[in-house]
Amino acid sequence: MNNPDIRIAATDDLIAAADTLAAAFADYPWTRWVIPEDNYTARLHELQHLYLQHAHRHGVVLITDDYAGVAALLPGDAPMPADETMARIIDLYADRINRLSPGESTPGSWTLETLGVNTHSQGRGIGGRLIEKAIEEVDKRNATVLALETSDLRNVRLYERHGFSIVSHSAPRDEPEVWSMIHAFSDLR
Repeated sequence: MNNPDIRIAATDDLIAAADTLAAAFADYPWTRWVIPEDNYTARLHELQHLYLQHAHRHGVVLITDDYAGVAALLPGDAPMPADETMARIIDLYADRINRLSPGESTPGSWTLETLGVNTHSQGRGIGGRLIEKAIEEVDKRNATVLALETSDLRNVRLYERHGFSIVSHSAPRDEPEVWSMIHAFSDLR
């Protein structure tokens, strides 16, 4: 089994990384719920690219050398995307923009904004290795907490194996389930 190296992405990597995330999230319940069906694949890809650019500028984007896996992390104090980027994001979500809710953060917190593995590369341990690298990267930056949300129970089990705990779970009738999870770092720094 070939395990590609994981590294911090360069600007030139972001389009290929968006390709990976668009493939990984093509049938993800939450993504299907928030992105309109009209031109879904193109919207998903552009949104992933916009979010990766923002995370690259203000946080950390991790990729495998073969682009099979991608993770993006942002610190709690990251600024909102620029006005023109926000306008484009709003356009892409269209009438579903109200399905998004702003996250809350505390000082020292980081968020694992996204983590995806191409469908043909799943089951090879890449997701777990990306989680380990994400934890390592934010720990180097003195994170107190790494938070995430997922809409897939299989992901919950994967994150739990890497030290995350469920802090809340919602299962609204007409929306995807969402598990909010955190990985707390030691207070002894």
